[in-house]
Formats: sequence, structure tokens, C-alpha cells
Amino acid sequence: MARTRTNYAATFAVLATAALAFSLLQSLILPAIPQLEHTLHVSESAASWLLIAYLLSAAIATPILGRVGDMMGKEKVIVAILIALSIGSLISALATALPMMLIGRVIQGAGGAVFPLAFGIIRDEFPAERVAVAIGVMSAILGVGAGIGIVLAGPILVHLNYHWLFWIPLVMSVTATIATFAFVPESPVRAPGTINWLGAVLMSGWLVTGLLAMSYAPTWGWGSTSIIGLTAATAVLLVFWVVSENRSASPLVDMKMMRIRAVWTTNLAALLFGFGMFAMFIALPQFAQTPTHVGYGFGASVTQSGLFLAPFAVAMVIVAPMTGRLSVLVGSKMVLVAGSFFAAASYLVLVVVHDASWAMYASTALLGIGTAMGFASMANLIIEAVPAEQTGVATGMNTNIRNIGAALGSGVATSLVIRSLLPDGYPKEHGYVLAFAASGAGLVVAGLAALLIPRRQGVSIVEREPHRALTAEAEVIVGAIAFGPEDLA
Repeated sequence: MARTRTNYAATFAVLATAALAFSLLQSLILPAIPQLEHTLHVSESAASWLLIAYLLSAAIATPILGRVGDMMGKEKVIVAILIALSIGSLISALATALPMMLIGRVIQGAGGAVFPLAFGIIRDEFPAERVAVAIGVMSAILGVGAGIGIVLAGPILVHLNYHWLFWIPLVMSVTATIATFAFVPESPVRAPGTINWLGAVLMSGWLVTGLLAMSYAPTWGWGSTSIIGLTAATAVLLVFWVVSENRSASPLVDMKMMRIRAVWTTNLAALLFGFGMFAMFIALPQFAQTPTHVGYGFGASVTQSGLFLAPFAVAMVIVAPMTGRLSVLVGSKMVLVAGSFFAAASYLVLVVVHDASWAMYASTALLGIGTAMGFASMANLIIEAVPAEQTGVATGMNTNIRNIGAALGSGVATSLVIRSLLPDGYPKEHGYVLAFAASGAGLVVAGLAALLIPRRQGVSIVEREPHRALTAEAEVIVGAIAFGPEDLA
């Protein structure tokens, strides 16, 4: 017998747990890489693959599995993904050597498709007046997980050990797997067709070469032969991919969909938004951990530097549920514009004042506000622009494009920081200032790009029943959760 939905709050809680498990696996490892380098007896370059392998796997899996979910059923695919996420986490948790841990990290990357599939389930199954709220909170979980992961990494490493960086997400992913199978019914919307496997291979190729180029450019040099070669390969594979998709009767990513003005302009803003925001997670902890005798920094431990990012996670939790109502009142486009400028203001604070703790907390809080608004509005803009059967692949590509921007922005920020060093090996202060300024500039341009997004034509999902949408928002704010506790079948 087919399962029917009886409790939307429970369904959302299951999807949110799955998404948070993936987000934590992405961020918990960042502060731990230096320690893992020594514990596993590997070089800094080798240890960095614990992050690179994960990002590459997620970049490839996200749009492909999003498309498979659109075709075969999102609930089936999300259960399979969560099983893979659990297996990958178990392998990494048990690993005592880098190769085995890397295998686990690659398998974990499949979890990146949790977000587009969750967006699709929400769009297909939730009441129209609930969609904007749910998408807002779900989108924010990626940022919340990033902030929480960096805050928790220090205490885990100090009081437990690196294995717990994977045991904790493993418990969450196993719980989400069982709960998804038990409580999340299959969405009825299907996209006809088959997978264009040539397109999948070509897309995987240009994602791998492009992300490798951006990851290694700071250390190899942007003008090195290897980086130029990887960049050229990316361009060639990208062209072949577009041609293949255009000629395919059943493309992996429909180029007609990608050419919709609301889609490509939102993706452009996503690229620039990603460029700006993720440098904070790389540069600010390093800045805070710099010993005070260098002339700047706070001499903070891993745990203390992570606490500077706590306001980011708190701000996202508070602001994310409000973005649905803002979208009803002023439209998702203006929410994205405002979010971009809030996030840009966070870097302005750091450029002007970076020698006081309050400035660190203020800047990360502003970034949290801007990120909550930006992530939620981008997902809603894509959903408003594409047919229901393309939700998974469209939101998956938007996530990927934002991550490409993040990789590029992190690479540029790292290059600016390390391009000049003091005699004791620490970067000069102005390198961090330039990195903060470049990231802020990227976010300003993201806000300007968002102005190119066209106004919606017709009635959007959240505007079909605005009085009920506002009621739903009130439930979120008062209840401090995405949905009211009552059954809404």
C-alpha cells in the first residue's frame, strides 16, 4: 500500500536531519586537516584531498542524482544516497590510514544530492503556502551545518579524537535513512526519459578539471603550466558537454532550461555569491589563530577561532524561517539582492576593523543573515522558474554553480593571503585585508547581478494563497520550527 503523508513537520525534520549530516561532513574536516596530516603521517597536499575528494564527488553526484530522482522517484533515490552517506562515514570513521579515509570521503560525496531531492519533495508534496518557508530553512541548513561543524571540530579533536568527526554524522545519517524510508512517501512527479551518459561523463570531466585547477592554483600558481592546462581542458570539455546535451533527446541538464532568463541570472548570482561567502570559513579562522606577536590576530586555538563563527549559525537559524514571508512581501529577487549586500557588509567590517573580537562576531553575524537570505531566495527563484519535473536537476545545478564560485573564491582568497610572507612564515596582515575586500566585492557584484533576474510572470507558489502563507510563517516564528505541529493532510 502506498504511504500517505500525515505529518509535514515530521517529514521536514527527516529531510533536515539528512541535509545537516551532509553539511557537517563537509565542514567538520576543515579545522582537522592539520591534525590529520600529523596523525596519518601524510603531507599537507595529501591531507587536503580529504576535502578535495569530497567536493569533487559531491559536484559530480549532485546534478546526476538529482536528475535520477526526477526520473525514478525522489524518495527511493534519497534513501539510496543516505545509505551511501552512512557507508562512507563508517569507512572514514574506522580508517587509520589516508587511502581508506579517502574512499569513505568519495562515497560520502553522494550525499550532495540530498538538497535538490529534498527541494523536489517539498515542492511536489507540501502545501503551496508552506513551500517558501520550507525551502528557506532547508537552504539555510547548508550554511548552518558549515558554521556548526567548524565550531564543534575543535572540542571534538580536543576531548575525543578524529574518528568522532565521522561517528557523529554517521548516527545522523543512519537515523535519517530509517526515518526517510518509514515516513517520507514517494513523490508522484516524474520526468520522462533516460540519462544521457555521455553528457554525465563530460560534465564530470569539466567539473573535475575545473575544481582541481581552482584548488591547486594558490600553491602551483595561477599562471603555471599545469593550471593553464587544467583550465583549457575545462573549457574544451564544457563546450563538448553543452553540444552533447543540446543534441540529446533526453539530456542530463536541459540547456533550454538553463537558458531561461530567471535561471541563468540566478545561477550567475549564485556563482558570485559562492565566490564571496566561503572565503570567510578559510581566512577568518587562520587570521584568528595567528599569534599576537606577529602584529595581528588573536592567538586563538582551533576551538576559540571556531567560536567566532558561532553568530553565523545563530543568525541563519533565526533569519531562515523569515525569508519565505519576505519573498511573499517583496519577491525572492529582492531578498537575494538584500542578502548579497548584507553578506558584503560583513567583509566591510573586517576590512575596517579586524583587531577587535566584536568585529569578528559582528561580521560573521552579518554573513549569516546574508547567507540565509541568499540561499533561500536562490532555491525559490529556481523552483519558481522551472517545471516541477526538473526541480531536482535545476536546483542541483544551482548548488553546483554556487560551489564552483566558492572554490574559485577560496582559491583567490588563499592566493592573496599567502602571496607575501613575514620572515617567521606567517602571511602579512594586508594579505588578509585584500582577501576580505575581494570577497566583499564579489558579493556586491552578486547583488548587482541579482538585479538582472526578471520579475515573476503570473502567480508564484507562495503567492497562490498569500493569507495562508502568512499564517504558515506565523507558525514558524512562534513555534521556532519550519511547520506547525498539527497534521496537514
